[in-house]
Amino acid sequence: MSDLNGPTPSSGLILIAEDEAEIAEILAAYLSRSGMRCVFAANGREALALHNSAKPDLVLLDVQMPEMDGWRVLTEIRLHSNTPVIMLTAMDQDIDKLMGLRIGADDYIVKPFNPAEVVARVQAVLRRSNMRQPQHQPSLLKAAPFLINLQSHEVMVEIGEKTFTLELTLTEFKLLTQLATTPKRVFSRAELLANCLPEGDTLERTVDSHISKLRKKLEKLGIADMPHGVRGVGYRLWS
Repeated sequence: MSDLNGPTPSSGLILIAEDEAEIAEILAAYLSRSGMRCVFAANGREALALHNSAKPDLVLLDVQMPEMDGWRVLTEIRLHSNTPVIMLTAMDQDIDKLMGLRIGADDYIVKPFNPAEVVARVQAVLRRSNMRQPQHQPSLLKAAPFLINLQSHEVMVEIGEKTFTLELTLTEFKLLTQLATTPKRVFSRAELLANCLPEGDTLERTVDSHISKLRKKLEKLGIADMPHGVRGVGYRLWS
């Protein structure tokens, strides 16, 4: 498992979710030579269970698997975790690649592939993930009315004497956390896009869509105009 500073490019626990045993064994052999450890899942449900129990540093996720396909597994992972995920697909079509990136994949590899290239891509994604992780991140972030637990990805909302749990997607959580770090600062859409949305999302209007969904969840708790939009610039938490 990774250390407190995150995985280095030549270490880490890799979850290989691949129903073809021969492919999984080849990938594991190459990854092991680079100092990485591997666990295996032969179907989607097993992959999701192993992700939750083993806490891997990266997931190699095949798109076409029995019981639960890779798209659904990725969607479930992204609801609660930012674990790097590389999709393995035999479908060399742009629409399939875009689907994976929009759901939250960090990269994709088209079959048939060179196992050495897979190792290189794994190392690159781990390196990027490690660079994005703060070295000494506090566990709690407070910005009224929110109490954000950065380790468990839980958000509590204090309204009067009552406290509510706010159920957010991973992208909504990232957006709220980014805005809460400096509640009165206006963050541009470009900043929020780069820091909070999955790699491969390049449209700034996608930020507006996620912010709108976040607002609707807050409005149900009686919190209006939060996050606050600044015309032509972006968003800040407090108006």
